[in-house]
Amino acid sequence: MQRHPEFAQAAGLIYLNHAAVAPWPQRTRAAVERFAVENHLHGARHYRDWMEVEERLRERLRRLVNAADSGEIALLKNTSEGLSVVAHGLGWRPGESVVSAREEFPSNRVPWQSLQRLGVETRLATLDGAADPEQALFDLVDDSTRLLAVSAVQYGRGLRMDLARIGRFCRERGLLFCVDAIQQLGALPFDARAIGADFVVADGHKWLLAPEGLALFYCRGELLERLQLHQYGWNMLAARGDYERLDWQPAGDARRFECGSPNMLGIHALDASLSLLEEVGMTTVGERVSANADRLAGALRARDDCTLLSPQEPRRRAGIVCFRPRHAAPEPLHRRLQEAGVICALRGGGIRLSPHFYHGSDDIAAAIEVIGGVLDAAR
Repeated sequence: MQRHPEFAQAAGLIYLNHAAVAPWPQRTRAAVERFAVENHLHGARHYRDWMEVEERLRERLRRLVNAADSGEIALLKNTSEGLSVVAHGLGWRPGESVVSAREEFPSNRVPWQSLQRLGVETRLATLDGAADPEQALFDLVDDSTRLLAVSAVQYGRGLRMDLARIGRFCRERGLLFCVDAIQQLGALPFDARAIGADFVVADGHKWLLAPEGLALFYCRGELLERLQLHQYGWNMLAARGDYERLDWQPAGDARRFECGSPNMLGIHALDASLSLLEEVGMTTVGERVSANADRLAGALRARDDCTLLSPQEPRRRAGIVCFRPRHAAPEPLHRRLQEAGVICALRGGGIRLSPHFYHGSDDIAAAIEVIGGVLDAAR
C-alpha cells in the first residue's frame, strides 16, 4: 500500500511525529496559497465568503466531536487558551480542588496549578505503571473536588484513557469533566456527548493536519453562561457588526469566548484538512492509524535490544508508540533517526513514534528497517 497522494513528502523522509506538529495535506497547502493570492490581489473584498468558510469549519468541528450544535464550538488560538478559559472561568472557592495527572503536558497542568493563588489545590495522579489509571484519578477525588481534567491520550507514552468511564464517574458525583483531546482528534473517533464531556479542547496542528494557531474549544451548551469571561472585544458580541452600538451583550453561543479578530488563514487551512479526514472517514482513519502503530509496536516488541514503553492492551493504545533502547541513551539514537529521515520525538522517557493514516505499508516497512539499523549499530 502506497502513501496517500495528498502527502508528497521529501524523498527519504518518513514523518512519524504527528503527536507534535504535522505536515499539511496538499489541499491545505493549496487553500493557504489561494487565500494568500486572494488577499494579495483583493484584500478583504470577499470577507463574506471567508465568513462562510468559518461557519463551515464550525460545522465540521461539530461533527468531529459530535456536539449537539455548532454554537457549542469556539475557535481559539490553542489548547492552552481553551483550558485557561475553563480554569479561570469557573469562579472557584478556596479549598476546592482539581484532579489531573502527573503525566499531562504543561498545557493541561499549568492552568489548573495557576489556581493555587485562589486557594484551589491541583492533585496529580500517577498514571504510568498504574494497574487501573482511571481509578488512580478517582482515588484523589473527595468532597472538595469540583473538576477532573485529563488528556484523552497521554502525550508521552500514548496511554489511552477510558473517557466514558471517567465521564460516568464525574456525572455520578456532580463533577465537571474537561478533556484535552489533542492526541485523539484526527487520529481516532471521538464523541463528546457519549463520554459526557463538559469541555473539550484541541489544537489543529497535530493529528488534524493543520497549521499551528487555531484550536477547537467545545463547551456543553448548558455551561456556556457559567464560564466567567476575562477577555472582551468586538467579535464576542451578540450584535457583531453593529460597531456604533454602545450597549452590548456577549454572544449567546460559544463565540462569546472569541474576543477579537479570527485567524482567517488558519480557518481556511483547518477547514481544508478536515475535509480530507471527512472524506476518508474517522472510522477508517482510526483503523489505519491503529494498524500502523501496531505494526511499529510489534516490530519493536520482537527485538531484545529495546523496551516498549507504550501500553500493550489494544483498548489502551492510540497512535503513539514509545520505546527505549537498552544499550544506549535515547538521545543519540533519536538524533541518528532524525538524520536518517525518520522524524520522531524524545518523549515519555524514550523515543516517540506517531504515524498517521496516510502512511502506506512501504513507509512503515522502511521505518522499521531504519530503526532496526540504528538499534543494531548501538549494540
